[in-house]
Order: sequence, then structure tokens, then C-alpha cells
Amino acid sequence: MKFSLSWLKRHLETEATLERITATLNSIGLEVEGVEDRGALLAPFRIAHVVEATQHPNADRLRALKVDDGSGTLLSVVCGAPNARAGMKGVLGLPGAVIPGSGITLKVGEIRGVKSEGMMCSARELGLGEDHDGILDLPADAPVGAAYAAWAGLDDPVVEISVTPNRGDALSVRGIARDLAAAGLGRLLPFAPETVPGVYPAPLRWVIEDREACPWVLGRAVRGLRNGASPQWLRDRLTAIGLRPINALVDITNFFTFDLGRPLHVFDVAKVKGDTLVLRRGREGESFLALNGKEVSVTPEDCVIADAAAVESLAGIMGGEHSGSDEGTTEVFIECALFDPVRIALSGRRHGLRSDARQRFERGIDPALLPDALEAATAMVIALCGGEASEIAEAGAEPSWRREASLRFERIAGLGGAEIAPEAAVATLERLGFGVLSRDAERVTVSVPPWRNDIAAMGAEALVQAPGLPEAKARAAAEGRAAIEPECDLLEEVLRIHGLDRIPPASLPVASPVPLPSLTPRQARAGLARRVLAARGMLDCVSFGFLDRATAARFGDVPERLRLENPIAADLDQMRPTPLASLALAAARNQARGWPDLALCELGGAYADAAPEGQALLAAGLRAGATPRHWAEPSRPVDAMDAKGDALAVLTALGVPMAALSVTADAPAHYHPGRSGVVRQGPRMVLARFGALHPRLCAALGLAGAVVGFEVFLDAIPEPKRRKKGLPDLPAFQPLRRDFAFLVDAAVPAESLLRAARGAERELIAEVSLFDRYAGEKLPEGKVSLALEVVLQPRAASLTDAEIEAVGARIVAAVGKATGATLRG
Repeated sequence: MKFSLSWLKRHLETEATLERITATLNSIGLEVEGVEDRGALLAPFRIAHVVEATQHPNADRLRALKVDDGSGTLLSVVCGAPNARAGMKGVLGLPGAVIPGSGITLKVGEIRGVKSEGMMCSARELGLGEDHDGILDLPADAPVGAAYAAWAGLDDPVVEISVTPNRGDALSVRGIARDLAAAGLGRLLPFAPETVPGVYPAPLRWVIEDREACPWVLGRAVRGLRNGASPQWLRDRLTAIGLRPINALVDITNFFTFDLGRPLHVFDVAKVKGDTLVLRRGREGESFLALNGKEVSVTPEDCVIADAAAVESLAGIMGGEHSGSDEGTTEVFIECALFDPVRIALSGRRHGLRSDARQRFERGIDPALLPDALEAATAMVIALCGGEASEIAEAGAEPSWRREASLRFERIAGLGGAEIAPEAAVATLERLGFGVLSRDAERVTVSVPPWRNDIAAMGAEALVQAPGLPEAKARAAAEGRAAIEPECDLLEEVLRIHGLDRIPPASLPVASPVPLPSLTPRQARAGLARRVLAARGMLDCVSFGFLDRATAARFGDVPERLRLENPIAADLDQMRPTPLASLALAAARNQARGWPDLALCELGGAYADAAPEGQALLAAGLRAGATPRHWAEPSRPVDAMDAKGDALAVLTALGVPMAALSVTADAPAHYHPGRSGVVRQGPRMVLARFGALHPRLCAALGLAGAVVGFEVFLDAIPEPKRRKKGLPDLPAFQPLRRDFAFLVDAAVPAESLLRAARGAERELIAEVSLFDRYAGEKLPEGKVSLALEVVLQPRAASLTDAEIEAVGARIVAAVGKATGATLRG
């Protein structure tokens, strides 16, 4: 919300400085976003008279000027403007002034041997436009020596404030003035427009068919007018806040939108078909050309204003070009209506239309202001355009808006934490427009003014209870809210005007000496998995949870119920079955741009069903190309074991015991059938899957070279059991390491040997690992050699040779029984 200081003073009688006004606005909750004070920037610049202009002796394109700045001394100024001439008046910058358009600080100097004691400025140099073909040429009556900003009316600062959604009244200059007056910065000037008599029947009448959207509407015509350019004062006010003056009629409606927070619209009577304007719901197939030049197709959920032929306006949001006013308009019909905030907000959002009218209607406007606003607008139309007014046409009725609220004085300190006397609190409410109905030593009851629809709101503005709430609980909650919320609203007003910065800060009570966990176990797991993958050199990605249906089908099922009805793009119409699909697309885009070697990861959703239980959180990763070049080892293409290592690293960090895991070769179809696996804990629980991506998939997506990926199902990982921390397990005896090389069929998984060896002697065997695999000469066909390292950890006493041999024999027997392997000689 923008307003100029002079506009504010149209409603507020005050001597307060700009600095005090902005400080007070911040203090009362109307946060100042910025202040544009062109007068301060242009303060050093004066109106000057060029007494003499001669050719520069040493430059063909420069002029040597003698300039009178009103000080009584002629100044020497060198100027290169082609329009510099004797007798003209312009704007002079003296030494020490900063040029707004360039930031250069002026100083006395010599240009080609001629002294220059200032600078005659162009519009662009003063920051007033893009014209720099010559210096400003002022009228002959411009006063020499006067401050240019004051003479040109540029010393009127513009303030911009941020308005919260509940403060529709603060989207008006009068509403801001009312708050400042209540805060002690002056007196709110009265607003009581005189009645404009109607001299002929209104040429149009109203019919309301959609009373839910529009409970009340007024209108009147003005005939015999001439619609031209607005007067300078009106153009200056609108231009200062960023609006473009169009013509007098349109500018008047824009003026009242900001002045009173009361949007208006004018129809050219000659362009309206028939004698009736109907407020009704839109119909399928109807459309109109809006004032922003775009075609709007209305729906049955929209409220429109229509004549006998077509839709003329999307009510409360934007009018149509067909019935808009122009230079040929001689009779207009002024619309002044009240619309439902929720319907306006939904229609505006549905059509993507933003307007100053929508911004005010969707927050709620003063329902009692309609008659006075229409009288004021009619008077201004006649004053600026001439003509005579018709009688007022009306439909509907003023809605019931009168409400009461009570404030207990002890709540000011008890809840608000501020020491404010009851007399001061009541006086604050009265200055804000509340009327005192009753008062005693403990409380005050007031009537709520119509422009504050956020105070003691009982209707559509109130919060809606959660569906399914038990009846008794819902009734108790509604009764409690009705008793408490209006009082809190009044308390907020008293504290706000007292000064939010004057409320003493108070810390929240400490629930416990040690802060409670702020993350759920699920959130903590996700954060840990992300850090583990980042530490392994992978780049964290954030992508959409949806992609094109054809790509999604390559990574899993694509049920119709997971297809988007209103996608943000035609190729983003299906919820993804796995984040790995998004990473594959990202890798393909990077490879196409010259980055073949990639390591990407993402923690995101995978969708198998529209129900909550059909959505899972996955940690997915993809590696493509080759490993980084290094002096210690040659670069090589990535393989399935790299992806397996990433998946197991995440599982290890999340506390999954590695000894309890097994790997099966039943990975889904988007993996290579012979270079992939599924990590399980037990026969049914799938924790992860990994492997090389299928060659057909890579070819379809444009992925070149080796590409591997993994998916870890974070929701499937059980939380580690919480055990009391005890003393560390530090055996008194040294561990022993023994190596075993087994000859086994090539089709037997190494995991089978490891599991069998671990179970051979659980009390002594601390760890079993595979450290070598050999296949080739001197081995029977179809056989491989797998070498295991077994770590024995004695606890009661050092092992004898016989005990060591016995453990070794049990290991060989267990592995042979489980896998058919034999010990190599």
C-alpha cells in the first residue's frame, strides 16, 4: 500500500515529521516497506536563469554560460546541451550536490580552460525520466533561486507499507490516517460528503440473482459530462503511487480505491444493452474482454455483472473493455457494490487476475460506506467532468454488521504484559472508532466499527472448526472462542496503538533443562542419510515429485489414480514411482551438456498409491561415467558394486546390522538383470535395491556409458533398539586372524559362504569378510576361488593350537554343508 505525505494530510491534521510518521507506523503494526523521497535527493538543486551563453573558445560542442542562481553572483558554467541558450531557465546543481542519475558529486573545475562552477541538468540526470537530449527548459515564470523540488511539487515523499491479510481498512489512506490519529500524531479530519440531488431517474437498474456473492449494490448515473484528462493534482497523486492516469472517470475510481479503500467501477451507459445490470453466476461458454486486454472465460462459480447481451465485468475484480469509458463517453453509471470476500478471492485465484479492487474486496471492506462513497464519487465526477446526477438505483440491503466486544482491564497486563491505565485503553478504542456501550471498574463493552471486520468476527471471516469434531467438543470450543477471541482482538488494538515496541519482551517458559528433540526419528534418519551420501561425493538434488508418464512407466507402475488432473506442464503429468527416475533425467541432461561423470542423490517421495500408505520416503542415488582420476589408482567405469556400497553405507549409518542382511537377485525391471540385487533383512523386508540400470532404459533416456543406481527405503528401516550405555567391550586377549580359500561353484553367492562361516562358532567368531575372488587357470571349469578372513576373539583365555584347529574345522564343515564348497589345497 503506497500513499504520499500530502495525500495522508488530506485526512490527518498533523505537524509530525516524515521520520516520526514512519516510526509510528512501524510501532503500530503497519510495517514500512520503504520511503521514496525525491525531494531529499533534489534538495541541493535550484532554479537558475541563463544570463549569457557564448561559444566555448576551445570546444565546438560546448557553451560557456553565465548563470544567475539567485545569490546575486553570476556563476560560470560549461554546458554541452544543444538547447542551452541565453534567457532560458533551468535546474542548476552546485558544488557538493550528488547527481541522482549518475551518483557523481559535483565540484568546481576547469573544462578546456574555462571555469565551471556548477551543472545545468537534464531530466535523466535528475532521475526524472530518460530524456537527456538537452537540459530542462523551465517556464519563464519559474522563480530564480527557488528549490526546484518544491516548485515542481517533487517534495512529496511516498511511503509504502505492508498490510496484513486482516487489515483491509489499512488499504486506504483514511484508514492509515485513523490509526496515526489514534496513536497521537494528529486529528482525523471528518468525512461527511454532501448529498448530490438526483435530477432524473436512473437509466439502469440492478437485479441481484447471486445474493451469496453480492448482498447489496448501489449505482447512479451522471449525464452531460465530458471525459478528458484528469487535473494535475489527481494525476500527480496517482503517479506518485505507481498508477498510470488514463482519463478523468477511470482516475476518479482509482482515487477512491486508495483514498477510502472503496473500489468503484463506471459503465458507459450508451454501451450497455438494455436497462438492467444483473449480478449473477457465470454460465458455461461465457467470456468477456477484460480491461487488461485478456479474454476471460467465466465459470458458474464466478459472480459476474451482465447486461441483456453479455457479461460486462467479473464482479469485484475487473471490468470489461466493451462498456468501459473513453473520450466519447457522455453518460456513465457508477457501480458501488459489496461482495463476498471468499468468492472474490476464489474467482481471482481461478482466473489469475490481480487488481486493486480484488485486493480490498477479498480482505473485506466497510459495508456501511457505500452511500457516502457513492455521494463523494458523484460529486467528484460532476466537479471534474460536469453533468448532472440521476437518482440512486439500489438492490439488496445493507447486511447486518453491528457487533459488540468486551475487554477486561486486568487482561492488558495479565495477557498483554503492558501497564496501560483503563482510561488510556478506553480512549485508544474510542479514537479507533469503537463506541463505548458500557463500562465499570473491571471491563468495558464497545461497539465495533463497520470498517473493522476482523474484530469479533462471527461470520465467514471466523476460523472454521475441523470437520468430524465431536458435537459437545465443537460446541464448547465455539462458546469459548466467542468469549475469548473478541476480547483478544480489543487487547491487540490497545497494545498496537500503545506501541508494539513498548511491550516488554518475555521469554517462553523452559520445558526442561535439556532441549527436547526437534526432529522426529524419520526426519533424523533422512538428514543422516543425506549427510552420508554427501560425504561419499554425491550432489544432493531437489526435483519435482512428478514427471512425464512415459518415463515414469520405465521405472514402475503408473496407475491412473496417480495421474495429475491439472499438471503444471504437459510433460509433468504422473507421480513418480521412484526418485531414481528424476535423477536419471537429470543425469541425461548433464551428459548432453558435456558432464558425463556424475554422482547425484536425492531424498524424496516414491508413489505407488494415492493413499498415504502408498507414499514412501527413499534415499536414491545415481552414478554415471567413470570414477575420478587419481594418482594412486586408475579411473574405471562405475559398476554395481559402487551402488551397493552407497546403499550399504546409508544402512550402516542408520544402525542396520550388516550381519542380518542378505542380497537376492530379484531387482525390478529398470535394473540390469545380471548386475543388480535387493538388500533384505529377513525373507520379506526389503531395505534397498541397487545395480546397473538396464541398457534399454539408458538408451531410451539418452544415458551414455556405465550408469548405476540404488534406492534405500528409509521408512522400512526399523528404529534401532535403545539400550542403556554400558562400559565398552574391551577383551583382554588379542584377536586371531585365519584365512580360508574355498573352491565353489561360480553360481553360488559369496553371501552364502559368509553367512555359513559366521554361524560356525558364534562365541568366538567376531567378523568374517571376503578379501579375494579368483577364477581362471588351474581351476576346474565352472568353479571360482573365494578367500575369507575370519577374526577369532577369545574372551576367557588364549586359544590353544588344538582349539584353533577345531574352530577351523567347524568353519570348513559349515561352509561345505551350506554351499558344497571345499577347502583349496
